Amino acid sequence: MPGPLPPTELYASERVVVLVSCVFSFVGSSLLVCTHALWPELRTRPRQLLLYLSLADLLSALSYFYGVLQDFDKTSWDCVLQGALSTFSNTSSFFWTMAIALYLYITIVRGSPTGTGLLCCFHVVSWGVPLAITVAAVALKKIGYDASNVSVGWCWVNLDAEDRVLWMLLTGKVWEILAYVTLPVLYILIKKHINRAHAALSEYRPILSRAPALQPRTSIADKKLILIPVIFIILRIWSTVRFILTLCNSPAVQNSVLVVLHGIGNTFQGGANCIMFVLCTRVVRTRLFSSVCCCHYDELDWPLQRSDSYWQHPQPHKDKDVPGPERTKPLLSST
Repeated sequence: MPGPLPPTELYASERVVVLVSCVFSFVGSSLLVCTHALWPELRTRPRQLLLYLSLADLLSALSYFYGVLQDFDKTSWDCVLQGALSTFSNTSSFFWTMAIALYLYITIVRGSPTGTGLLCCFHVVSWGVPLAITVAAVALKKIGYDASNVSVGWCWVNLDAEDRVLWMLLTGKVWEILAYVTLPVLYILIKKHINRAHAALSEYRPILSRAPALQPRTSIADKKLILIPVIFIILRIWSTVRFILTLCNSPAVQNSVLVVLHGIGNTFQGGANCIMFVLCTRVVRTRLFSSVCCCHYDELDWPLQRSDSYWQHPQPHKDKDVPGPERTKPLLSST
């Protein structure tokens, strides 16, 4: 690998934008954690996994905020600490994002029963692997100042490490690229399975295909299935672009637009999840706004409002003649 580029200078406006993104991500992740804690009705297994993703994004937002605020210019103890925390939380976020997709694929497409064993497996991988990588990186003194060429003010892999490319891959990039491939494939398979289930169901119950209330609900949920990997890639791709430009020793890595997009993409994951699974989820949004506005919430309306997507608990089917595809479990959160 050629010699490192000169440090990327961060302007005050760029830092402010990224700091605001960190704040939004922190608030968004906190809202997701609070909704899970306050309302037991929302504690489905997919939302439980979303809780763990939110905790990782919460820690990530805090560590990035400190890094951007400090705008390190050398390796120091707090630079190493911040770099270790962001490495662990960021990598864990990748794993939990893929764990949610894998869980939905296993339960919806494969129809396999899931229990505590699968959840324990997710915990071991999604917390254990990032922790092991981070501990190894810190112990081998690979975390430190990186001149903001592959970051935006925060510390990551030490610029002076001879094998820095290997550690950049291990501490984030290889898992990020893996997610680019895994998420679209899994969500496309899930969406195709759901579409086949709807088509088969309409043959047995033609009246359902004309029901005005059903189509908007499934349409919103289907759009979420598409948006989950799309939003992830849109947010994260700028980090990958700058990583590649750094490998090519290209001065384009210091482009101000790329720097800002990288900063927002790495720090806004919690905010994006909040928009999708709180603000754009009718049940959660209604409850949240009712709580904030101190309005009376009619509990009798709760069951009626829960049924507009796949994230709720499966409801029993009364018609025994309905074909197998209808028994696709509605596992995604309410839209």
